[in-house]
Amino acid sequence: MSAFDAAATLTAVRALAKQAADAILAVYAQGFDVAHKDDRSPLTAADLAAHRILVDGLQALTPQIPVLSEECAALDVSRRRAWSRYWCVDPLDGTREFVKRNGEFCICVALIEDGAPVLGVVHAPVSGRCHYAAQGCGAFVVEADGAQRAIHAATCGPVWRVAGSRSHGDARTAGVLAKLGANEHRPMGSALKFGLIAEGEADLYLRFGPTSEWDTAAGQCIVEQAGGAVLDLHGAPLRYNQRDSVLNPDFVAFGALTAPARAQLFEALA
Repeated sequence: MSAFDAAATLTAVRALAKQAADAILAVYAQGFDVAHKDDRSPLTAADLAAHRILVDGLQALTPQIPVLSEECAALDVSRRRAWSRYWCVDPLDGTREFVKRNGEFCICVALIEDGAPVLGVVHAPVSGRCHYAAQGCGAFVVEADGAQRAIHAATCGPVWRVAGSRSHGDARTAGVLAKLGANEHRPMGSALKFGLIAEGEADLYLRFGPTSEWDTAAGQCIVEQAGGAVLDLHGAPLRYNQRDSVLNPDFVAFGALTAPARAQLFEALA
C-alpha cells in the first residue's frame, strides 16, 4: 500500500470500527443473553451486530479483498489459503470481559498481505480510544475527544512491566517471569494489551495457549509499527493464513528491547 492509500484506508476503517463500537455499546447498555460456540467461548448479540457492520463495510470499501471474521461461517481451507490479501477481523475481542462488564474489550481489524499484517485498527468501545497503524506510516492513538499522537514502544527498564490477561493465566507464564526477575503486572483484557506495549506502557506480553489469527493480527501491526515485535517462541514474527488452522502458536509480544534484554527473554523462554 502507498502511504496515501494507507492513510485513506485507515480513516475509513476507523470510521467502521466506530460504527461497530456504537452497536456494541447499545447492547452493553442493556441486558443481553450469552450463548456459547462449539469451543465454549461466549457469543452475544454485540458480537453479531459488530460483525455485520464490519463485514458489510469492508466489502463495500474494498470489494476485491475478501474478509475473514471470527463470526464467519467456516470457510473452505483451500479457498482461504489461496488469498494473498484479505481482511482479518475480530468484531468483539474479549467477549468474556464484555460479559463481566469491565470495559476491557475491543474491535480488531487488520489487513493481511502475503502473510503479514500491514494495517491494523484496535478500537476500545468503552473508552473510545483507538490504536491504529499501517506499514511505513507509524503507529498512533486517538482519544475519545479526537486528540491523536504518534506512539512508540519503550525499552525495558530494571523492572519488566508485563501486560497480562484478566481472564487467562497459567503456570508457564509464572515460571518465565520468575526467571526474568523483577517484574510488575499490568492487567488488561483482550487485544488492548498490544496497545500498552505500543504506547510504551508495558514491556512484555506472554501468551501460552490458544489464540486465533484475528486475536493478534491488528495488534501485531500496531506493535511492529511502534518499534516492537510479536514473535513465536522460535523468534520468528507471527504469520497469517499459512496453516490449515487459524490458531496461532504460542507467542511473545514486546517493546523496543535492547539486545541483552531480548537475549534474557529468550533464555527464560527456553
